[in-house]
Amino acid sequence: MLTVAALYKFTPFPDAAALRAPLLAACEEAGVKGTLLLAAEGINGTIAGSRAGIDAVLAHIRSLPGCADLDWKESGAETMPFGRMKVRLKREIVTMGVPSADPTAAVGHYVEPSAWNELISAPDVAVIDTRNDYEVAIGTFEGAVDPGTRSFRDFPAWWRENAHRFHNKRIAMFCTGGIRCEKSTNFLLSEGVEDVFHLRGGILKYLEEVPEDESLWLGQCFVFDQRVSLGHGLKPGGLETCAACRRPITAADKAHPAYEEGASCPHCVAEYSDADRDRFRERHRQMLLAAGRGERHLGPS
Repeated sequence: MLTVAALYKFTPFPDAAALRAPLLAACEEAGVKGTLLLAAEGINGTIAGSRAGIDAVLAHIRSLPGCADLDWKESGAETMPFGRMKVRLKREIVTMGVPSADPTAAVGHYVEPSAWNELISAPDVAVIDTRNDYEVAIGTFEGAVDPGTRSFRDFPAWWRENAHRFHNKRIAMFCTGGIRCEKSTNFLLSEGVEDVFHLRGGILKYLEEVPEDESLWLGQCFVFDQRVSLGHGLKPGGLETCAACRRPITAADKAHPAYEEGASCPHCVAEYSDADRDRFRERHRQMLLAAGRGERHLGPS
């Protein structure tokens, strides 16, 4: 069983570019794969490898400026859920597009998973899912508001258009691992919302700690690796993704006339050109050929 570690830390990196090569070297030496993002505001990502490999990389990350108290969440995978190791430089480690957002200055009240059910069941609390629409589609908390956003960049505009709906409400927000809520709660505080709460450790921590028979979570939690989704106890959910758009697909999606293995699904059938579809089909053909040779096709970078 491999260890999968999801992590983030908001901390100033005066020269994020200088951290990239040593971090990549540490990951490669440890045999770890996944994606890590570096920006002036910190680090974010998910990696997978052996127990010793993950421990070595986490030790390296904890040695970075301001990362000594790094927190992360772990789950397991029977096979490697990533094709390669990538360390990328970004403007933001989670992109909301609000330059003034600064989670190191102020965030909402953290709520432990054990106290989350009580909070979101209160009549004066509005629960908002800060994730993208395709993530919400396969699972969310009972009674949660779905903003219907295609990207986290859309969240600030959605809030400003809908803030009136939540007058005199306490706001509770959640996301996969907690990072989006660091920014979204900071943003709501800057918008004048006083009572803002967020789930510590995100959905992943909730699914890990809260017994299924006590859970208010409905469905599965989308994750950005080849496991696709996780359920209670962080067990793989068994979903697949569309090879074209990377959205999760269900058995019903695969039975839809718009589904073509490797090329389209009901969610993206109108989003790409014929040339795109031909390119997707060729990529799928190459993946099948690689599988026939007992090799792993890495797919798009």
